[in-house]
Amino acid sequence: MREIWTDLKKWQSEGKKIATATVVKATGSSLRPEGSKMLLGSDGSISGSVTGGCVESAVFEETRAVLETGKPKLLSYGVTNEQAWEVGLSCGGSVDILVESADSPDWKAVEDNITDALENNRLAAVATTIKGTEPGRKLFMLKDGSAVGSLGSPVLDEELKSAIPENWATHTPLAVTLSGDQVVFVDFIVPPPRLIIVGAAHIAIPLVSLANTLEYRTIVVDARSAFATRERFPHADELIVGWPVEVLERLNIDTATCVVCLSHDDKQDNPALLYAVNSAARYIGALGSRVTTANRMVTLREEGATEEQLKRIHAPIGFKIGARSPAEIALSIMTEIIATSHDINSL
Repeated sequence: MREIWTDLKKWQSEGKKIATATVVKATGSSLRPEGSKMLLGSDGSISGSVTGGCVESAVFEETRAVLETGKPKLLSYGVTNEQAWEVGLSCGGSVDILVESADSPDWKAVEDNITDALENNRLAAVATTIKGTEPGRKLFMLKDGSAVGSLGSPVLDEELKSAIPENWATHTPLAVTLSGDQVVFVDFIVPPPRLIIVGAAHIAIPLVSLANTLEYRTIVVDARSAFATRERFPHADELIVGWPVEVLERLNIDTATCVVCLSHDDKQDNPALLYAVNSAARYIGALGSRVTTANRMVTLREEGATEEQLKRIHAPIGFKIGARSPAEIALSIMTEIIATSHDINSL
């Protein structure tokens, strides 16, 4: 949802009629996962992708009817379909795509709530009926059970809420079959992962830019006001001057947070690392040579860190790609962060 929302609001302000296309089922060699989205404007505009280019033109042709009638349409493409070669899925994948009007009453019933969740980085779920008596009906849900909209009846709404408790933790989109053979697709609005950079060093500058490109929320922290300036970090989401460990204590480090220490200053890096290894951080890394790393580990042990906690620190930081320049080191760091999030330990 996040990848198309800026364009959706912009197109609405320009008066365009808009349809959304969502991958609700993907198997085999389809190129984009379930939940992938694309916007299609009445003027031919396209934003996002549902297959990486394989069926986009075919989906666009189906959009006209959806915009004219306001009724959603479920499209299927795959090797068993005569259209497979025509639309580019000859490699063996299959995909189901729901196309719906962004001007429909069902969409408008939850649009403000989606906007609020995206702007305020709230975890939420949006359920849409894709098969049944009322396709297109929507239910917006927060994890606390509060909801806006409806799938058509309170019974269906409660049945769905009871069916997805585990998915609130994994954020995995899924299709759920409810009473009366109603099939509902549930997609999650997930707050962007955070990258907290301790130390406004020169390497942090390209790291912020690369992390932003990868849709991380970036926070740069340094006790040195001369380093942590907007002139040096115009694109950081937050720039905080203060002792890093004190800042980390206020930032609620969770499993969607990565912490990297780049300051070359033990007074900043070591307390921050000690705090991070006691947190739920997804990734922890520290810049430094092998000698610096070995000395740092001794210090952290003396400060009370256990061996298991020290194993959480990626140091020297970054995948081994022969990085030399600040930009290359930033790339190696983001490569390691992404690999860690996918449980990949080395290249």
